[in-house]
Amino acid sequence: MMRWVFFVWMAGMVLPVWSQSAAEKGLEIAREADRRDQGWGTFSADLTMVLRNRAGEASIRRIRALTLEVPDDGDKSLLVFLSPADVAGTKFLTFSHRRGDDDQWLYLPALKRVKRISAANKGGAFMGSEFSYEDMSAPEVEKFTYLFLRDDVYKGRSVFVIERRPVDEHSLYSRQEVWIDKEFYIPWKIAYYNRRGDHLKTLTFQRYKRYLGRYWRAGKSVMVNHRSGKSTALIWKSYRFRDSRITGSHFMPQTLGRGS
Repeated sequence: MMRWVFFVWMAGMVLPVWSQSAAEKGLEIAREADRRDQGWGTFSADLTMVLRNRAGEASIRRIRALTLEVPDDGDKSLLVFLSPADVAGTKFLTFSHRRGDDDQWLYLPALKRVKRISAANKGGAFMGSEFSYEDMSAPEVEKFTYLFLRDDVYKGRSVFVIERRPVDEHSLYSRQEVWIDKEFYIPWKIAYYNRRGDHLKTLTFQRYKRYLGRYWRAGKSVMVNHRSGKSTALIWKSYRFRDSRITGSHFMPQTLGRGS
């Protein structure tokens, strides 16, 4: 009897230590991935969005993407829709923040007005895609708590699998599982779980290339909605880092309705 009590007591002592170690390792992995992707300043790219319904029928949108790195905070990004005609001129501006709510604005040319996306509505679908407004923000390290789950292999690559849980009470998700390359610290897959704990969506990354000898970017990412059977692919090309044409003036909410 005393031996049983001893083992139960020891289990109670060991479990918190293991949990803390897993949390620390998960956070360490996330921080290292973030550290390796700092210092690029600005980049621009051409983006094709391919939306597919359950039957596989596709609709295509052309987008211009601009991004500005902000020291000691999150990034600023601007998406300008170029085609088709029914969405041309639409602009989406995001100020990601390390702490607190992100700021997002959507300019709708048909209404000639700028709409601010509230924190409570960031779970909504972005432009009819399988990405939510929340998904369009940069995943800053401070937005989550972390847990290391296991070592694994993804398509021949050794990876860490970590869990991250959003700290934002308005988040669409209860948790996310992320497969991160052990060598390059880039994500290969993210599984999203809704507030009820159901596996809602999966995002996969493909066609990585390294720019400036350091910065990895996927040439294609695909979000699959397991509930609706729909998917959205983002195909990136013509990356241009440290683009001197990009300035802070591109990221001003009050000027979204001007020009193209």
